[in-house]
Amino acid sequence: MKLTKTFCTVLAVVGLIGFSNLSYAAGEAEELPDMSWEFEGPFGHYDKAALQRGLQVYRNVCSACHSLKRVRFRNLEALGYDESQIKAIAAEYTVTDGPNDEGEMFDRPARPSDAFPSPYANDKQAAYANNGAIPPDLSLITKARAGGATYTAALLHGYEDPPAEWAEKNQLLPGQYYNKYMAGHVIAMPPPLAEGQVAYEDGTETTVEQYSRDVAHFLNWAAEPELEERKRMGVKVFLFLLAFAGIMFAVKKRVWSDIKGK
Repeated sequence: MKLTKTFCTVLAVVGLIGFSNLSYAAGEAEELPDMSWEFEGPFGHYDKAALQRGLQVYRNVCSACHSLKRVRFRNLEALGYDESQIKAIAAEYTVTDGPNDEGEMFDRPARPSDAFPSPYANDKQAAYANNGAIPPDLSLITKARAGGATYTAALLHGYEDPPAEWAEKNQLLPGQYYNKYMAGHVIAMPPPLAEGQVAYEDGTETTVEQYSRDVAHFLNWAAEPELEERKRMGVKVFLFLLAFAGIMFAVKKRVWSDIKGK
C-alpha cells in the first residue's frame, strides 16, 4: 500500500521520515524508552523475520519518498530470500539505465545487482515536489542520530496529543505535530504509520509500535549489514587472546621456575 502523493509531499517536508533536525525551544525530548534488540551485545544477531517485516514496511511506506541507495537487491539474501524471490522483488522497481546505442537513457525493470532506487529522478525534482526539502537516503539513518535503532523506533511511534501543561505555553502551527521524543517536541510531519497499514503475512500484530520496531531493525541492518560477521570475529579474537594469554602465563611460570631453581 503506497502513500498518496499528497501525504508523501508532506512527509518529506522535513527531509526525513521522522528523523529531522527540526527543533524548537519548547523543551527537551523525553528520554528514549528502554528497548532491547536482538543484535545488541557480543553475541547479537539479526532476527530475519523482523528484517523481512521491516523491509515490507519500508517498501510499502518509506520507499514512496526515500531511497536506499547503499543496499542492493541481491543483499536481501541476508534476510533469507532466495534468488527467485530477489529477482521478483527487484522487478517491481524501475531504474534508469543507458545510454543505449542511440545515446538515449532508458527505463528498465531493476535487477538484483541494482540498488533500491529513489522515487525521484534527481535532487531538483525531489526538492520541487517537497517544498524545497530533499528526502534523504535511509541507508545509514540509524547511524545519524544518537540512540540508533531505539531513537528511530521511538520517534516513529512517539506521536501523541500534547500535554495540557505544554499546550498552555506552546502552540502547534498548521502542519506541525507533537512528538514526545523529538527535540522541542514539535515536528513538521504527520505520523507516517497507522494501525493495520501494512498486512504481515506471518501473523505478527500490525500496530504502530510493531511497525516502528521492525523498520528500525531493518534500517539498522541496512546501515550495518556486517554486524553479525564482525561480532563472530570479535568472539574468535577474544578467545584467541585468552588462550594466548594462558600460554604466555604458563611460559612465564616455566622460565621463572628455572631461574628460581638456579
